[in-house]
Amino acid sequence: MYLIMAATLAVVLIWANGLLGSAFAVANDPLPHWNDGKVKQGIIEFVARVTDPDSPDFVAPEDRIATFDNDGTLWAEQPYPQLLFTMAEVDALVAANPELRSQQPYKALLDQDFDYFKTAEEETLTELLAAVYADRTQAEYEAEVQQFFATAEYPTLGVPVTEVTYLPMVELLDYLRDNGFQTWICSGGGIDLMRQISEPFYGVPPQQVIGTHIQKDWREHDGEMVIWRLPELVLVTDKEGKPIGMDLHIGKPPIFSAGNVRSGGDIPHLTYSQQQQPSMQLMINHDDAEREFAYAEPDNASLNASAENGWTVVSMKDDWKTIFAFQQ
Repeated sequence: MYLIMAATLAVVLIWANGLLGSAFAVANDPLPHWNDGKVKQGIIEFVARVTDPDSPDFVAPEDRIATFDNDGTLWAEQPYPQLLFTMAEVDALVAANPELRSQQPYKALLDQDFDYFKTAEEETLTELLAAVYADRTQAEYEAEVQQFFATAEYPTLGVPVTEVTYLPMVELLDYLRDNGFQTWICSGGGIDLMRQISEPFYGVPPQQVIGTHIQKDWREHDGEMVIWRLPELVLVTDKEGKPIGMDLHIGKPPIFSAGNVRSGGDIPHLTYSQQQQPSMQLMINHDDAEREFAYAEPDNASLNASAENGWTVVSMKDDWKTIFAFQQ
C-alpha cells in the first residue's frame, strides 16, 4: 500500500512539475506569439545588449527610442483603415447631399477609382480634404473618428476594425517598454486619427504618435475658443517625410525601428534609424495569404534595401505563431 501511494505521489509530482515548468517557460518567454528562430532570438539578444549596463552596447534609457510604422506594420492595410474612415465620411456626406454622388471627387472615391486622384487638380483634393478632415473643430473630428472605430467592420477579414492589429507586434511593443524603451508610431496615416486609437490598441500615448497632419487655427466658434481644422496639409509623413517627422517630434534617430513591405515607404525610416549604433531594423514581409494577405513590391525595393543594409526581415508566415488575436 505504501509503495503504491509513494509511486502515485511521484507520478503526481512529476506531472505537476511538468505543468509548472511549462507555465514557467511560457511566462518567461517575452515574445510567446513569435516562432523560435533567428528573428525572435535576434530581437531578444539586441534588447539584452542595449539594456545591460555591463555591455559595451549599453544605451541609456533616454536614448532607447523605438519607432513603428502603423499601416501594414501594426495593423492590416488591405484596405487602409484610414481609407475606410474616409469612405464612411463621404458616404455620410452623400446621404445628406445626394447630388454629390455624381460629382468629383466624391464619385471617384465611392467608385474606388483611385487612378483619378493621381491626376486630379489640387483644388479637387483640397475640397475632399476639407469635406472629410477639415472645416470643423478638433473635438468634432475626434468624435467622428471615435464613432467610426466603435462601429466599423474590416471588409476583407469580416471582423471589426478594432481587431485587425497584429498580436506579435503589440507583444513586441510591450516587451520593449518593459525594457525601458519609449515606443513611438511614425506613419503616413493621419496623426489625429491614430492618436484616437494608439493607446487602447498599442499602449502608445497620443503624444508619441507622428503622422500626416493638417494646418490648424485657434479661433472663436459658436461663442467659444476652439482649435479649428484647416484644409491645408502641413507634412505627409511617408517615405522621406518620416525622418523629418521623427526629427521634429523626437529630436533624435531611433535605435529600433519597424516598417513593412508595400511601397518602399519605410526605407528612409529604417535608414534614419541605422544612423544610430547600436541599432536594429525590422522589415515586415506580407507573405501569408492564408492568415493575412500576400503582396510584394514590383521593384522589390524594401527587401533589396533590407538585404543591402542588413535589416531583419520578418516573415509573417514563418516568424509569427499567430497574426490576429481572433485567430487564436
